[in-house]
Amino acid sequence: MRIVVIAPSCTLKREAADRVRAIVSERGDCELVIHPQSFLSDGHFAGPDDARLAALREVMGDPSFDAVWFARGGYGSNRIAEAALAGPPERARAKTYLGYSDAGFLHAGFHEAGLSVAWGPMPQDVLREGGEAAVNRALDWMVRRDPSALEPSLREPAMAFNLTVLSNLLGTSLEPDFTGVDLLIEEVSEHLYGTDRTMFHLTSSPNVRRVARLRLGRVSDILPNDPDFGADELAIVEDWCRRSGIPFGGRADIGHDSRNRIVPFTSENR
Repeated sequence: MRIVVIAPSCTLKREAADRVRAIVSERGDCELVIHPQSFLSDGHFAGPDDARLAALREVMGDPSFDAVWFARGGYGSNRIAEAALAGPPERARAKTYLGYSDAGFLHAGFHEAGLSVAWGPMPQDVLREGGEAAVNRALDWMVRRDPSALEPSLREPAMAFNLTVLSNLLGTSLEPDFTGVDLLIEEVSEHLYGTDRTMFHLTSSPNVRRVARLRLGRVSDILPNDPDFGADELAIVEDWCRRSGIPFGGRADIGHDSRNRIVPFTSENR
């Protein structure tokens, strides 16, 4: 298998690239190519929008790559997602696209366009504590579809998103059909009142209300609130599910950490 890394959002750190290359070399079961665009820098982004878009379109159409691995999250993929989907190359359908966090904008649009996407660890995660295990988990799934890499309680069809990303793509051209979906969410670096507000928006969506169930991954690095919000993340999500009539399916093994598991996007029609 030949895997290419690109950065549709923020710049990949060279230390992370070197460590992931070493892991791949030691495994010996795949080939890794890190696109030069991954190291570009333009303010917040891994190069200007046109450079990130050009790199994405290039690897989507390159028949030599079997998988496209998004380098890291941050912010920025939404700025190029719609253009990336304007007449996608036919070869794009023969690949798997893996990442999480900000990559959710691409995942949503790509899935709706019939491409194969999955939530899962990214190269930058190698710098986290336990990051080598996360990278190997992603490679295990990409290379040989190892079922032990998957979130253990998935029901098909399934999708997974960062909560803020999911809320922001609702009502856009990227929004997928959530009918009957096992929808997993997680959050990082937000106030609990922000999570509560975002859950109001999410669960007010008629499309989201068609999910089979909603499950909560880890909510990490919660920002301090003064006064205390008065409810934790689990109580918040359970409350908004109850108010909106969405079945709550309990906790999920995903999050912005090295324990993050794989969630392939599936639907009843694909």
